[in-house]
Amino acid sequence: MSSKKYVNKFIIYFTTSIIILLTLSYTYIKSPKILESFNGTLRDYMFSFRGKVPTNDDVIIIDIDEKSLDKIGQWPWGRDKVSELLEILTNSGIGAIGMDILFAETDKSSPHNILKEYNITNINIRNNDKLFATTIANTPTIIAYQFQIDGENYLKQGEINIPAVVIEKNKQNDDEYVLNANGVILNIPSIQDNAYSSGFFNNIPDESGMIRSVPLIIKYQDQMYPSLDLELIRASLGINKIEINYIANGIESISIGDFFIPTDRYGRLMVNFRGPSKTFKYISAIDIFNGKYKEKDIEGKIALIGTTAAGLKDLRAIPFDNIFAGVEVHANVIDNILHEDFLTKPLFVDNINLIMILIVTILTVMIVTYSPFWLNPFTLVFMSTITIVFVYNMLFEYKIVLDLFLPLFAVFISTIITTFMDYLFEIKKERQIKQKFATKVSEDVMKNLLLDIDNNDFKSMQREVTVFFSDVRNFTNISEAANDAHNLIEFLNIYMNPMTDIIIENKGTIDKYIGDAIMAYWNAPTKIDNHATLAVDSALEQLHYLEKLNKSIIKDKRFINIVKEMGKNNVQPIDIGIGINTGVSIIGEMGSSKRSDYTVIGDPINLGARLESLCKYYNSKLNISDFTKVQLEDKYIFRFLDKVRVKGKHEAVNIWQIHDYKKVTNGNNLYDVSYNNINEELSLYNDAIDLYQNEKFEEALKIFKNIQSWTNKTNQNIYNIYISRCEHYIKNPPEGFDGIFEHTTKG
Repeated sequence: MSSKKYVNKFIIYFTTSIIILLTLSYTYIKSPKILESFNGTLRDYMFSFRGKVPTNDDVIIIDIDEKSLDKIGQWPWGRDKVSELLEILTNSGIGAIGMDILFAETDKSSPHNILKEYNITNINIRNNDKLFATTIANTPTIIAYQFQIDGENYLKQGEINIPAVVIEKNKQNDDEYVLNANGVILNIPSIQDNAYSSGFFNNIPDESGMIRSVPLIIKYQDQMYPSLDLELIRASLGINKIEINYIANGIESISIGDFFIPTDRYGRLMVNFRGPSKTFKYISAIDIFNGKYKEKDIEGKIALIGTTAAGLKDLRAIPFDNIFAGVEVHANVIDNILHEDFLTKPLFVDNINLIMILIVTILTVMIVTYSPFWLNPFTLVFMSTITIVFVYNMLFEYKIVLDLFLPLFAVFISTIITTFMDYLFEIKKERQIKQKFATKVSEDVMKNLLLDIDNNDFKSMQREVTVFFSDVRNFTNISEAANDAHNLIEFLNIYMNPMTDIIIENKGTIDKYIGDAIMAYWNAPTKIDNHATLAVDSALEQLHYLEKLNKSIIKDKRFINIVKEMGKNNVQPIDIGIGINTGVSIIGEMGSSKRSDYTVIGDPINLGARLESLCKYYNSKLNISDFTKVQLEDKYIFRFLDKVRVKGKHEAVNIWQIHDYKKVTNGNNLYDVSYNNINEELSLYNDAIDLYQNEKFEEALKIFKNIQSWTNKTNQNIYNIYISRCEHYIKNPPEGFDGIFEHTTKG
């Protein structure tokens, strides 16, 4: 395929991705209610897959169950019986009681009311409603009432008093997102007025009939009122105010003391259900009356009094269960708040959802486009799995609720459309091309060969190349500090990615990664002008980039152990040495018939590797040979390091350190000295080197020691090396001195 066709194909596929993305994004924005139904169902499956999670037994449920109705009688019971239940719980040390029951009518079974029906008023007899009101007043009981949300016919009007101040903070406009009630059903006045406090117990299902979120506040007659769950926690904590925190597009959270409760913009809490029915501890009401319970199961707890009896119709549907007691919904809400284990859907979630659709669409299209046809079903499964796992982890690990339906649909539709388009672009031919180059490493080599696909040979050649080796210092310490392989690979990738980009941007080819080392070369397979200069530019750009990279690593919590370990030796997390050499080398495909590399070999390559390893000895960051130096542009600051004979090579070679550019384009020198200072230092240093090479060791020693005493010298170790050599030669004058130092090791 020609480069023009390659570009055209990319444009077509990229345009397809954009069309799919825009269509799905428009659907997301314009049809949120329809999508929420699908997303809710998928989220329900996630809850089922996650399964039951343990509760902390702070909340218990006193159950008016079938067994209790069978022993005591049908509901409603006499208020005297309910009073007895409250008194037993209070005497057992209960922390707080929440009544998930509404007493909207008088007790018709009360002796007082029975006599009243017969106009007998002169007999002083028990009034169950007064008795119950007195019990409510003397026990830690929060009662419930119900708001009417829908409909124009008000069921009832009334005033509700709560002993708390509701504060609306940062409300920026009059747009109301919170639910607005039309009417209210209260307890009878004697009960309502004697209660310390009360809260509404409305549980409002979504359009699918499922309880997935519950309102924590509802507006009624221009006043905000808390739910039973919220009021139970507020009263238990003894806090007298509730703060509703607004942001631009609705409610962000509700605060009670130290509890910060994130909500959606409507003031609803998305319930992080603990499990199916009976996940919380249930105690039958009849067992309370008969004393068949342990006080430790009650003492200090929040008790919710409600019913699981089918005939009393307080059953709901939740993600785990289609038959779920309404009272246990309240238990889940209270448990979520007490342990601050919230599912949140903050306003920025819309942006994340759209970005997720963007990413999965483009990734799916690109993967399907550039992989064999038979892999497409696996791509569909893989991308769907990745998307599901991501949304699942965000839900249960980070407690952020993301949409799943549209991203999954994006994967599906992208796979189908791109697969169809692949046929139009001759899948068979594309597969053959990819099989041909499957064993090739260099992207540049692949592109070069694709220009002439009919030529199926990788011809070897001799050509002058500039080779580059870099290596991370103290990598053994880094590996030990990383603790695990995953963390180490992440660390290496953060380093390798920008270093690789810099080489590629300077027209280099990555030959291979050798652990923490990078080998690259210039001027092959295609010829490049100024290849030596481009290699050195890559090296200096990498060294400059390290400062920025190290700052980001220090702030990254994933690598705190590595940062601490490097800090012990007062070094940056990443420091590197680089060696560069230029020479005629052999270039070609090497390896077996099943696995091969397109690479370079020869003495210049070996010398490049030795130059990198000698960075440790000379305390330099960038070493080059004479062979490279003679080809460089005049824009660098050089320091002659040594004339050496490296291990494995008979001929001596001059090696140089490059400090930096003469004029640093990014404004930051690699060394904390000015250009004038380093010129002065290098001028004296070069004089000392001349004296040293002419066997004037005592004069050279004076200069080396003088510079060594400077505060702002740029290479401490080089002066130590030459001082040591001069002192040695002064005591032991050499015979036939040629200035060559022989390295007997590789580094």
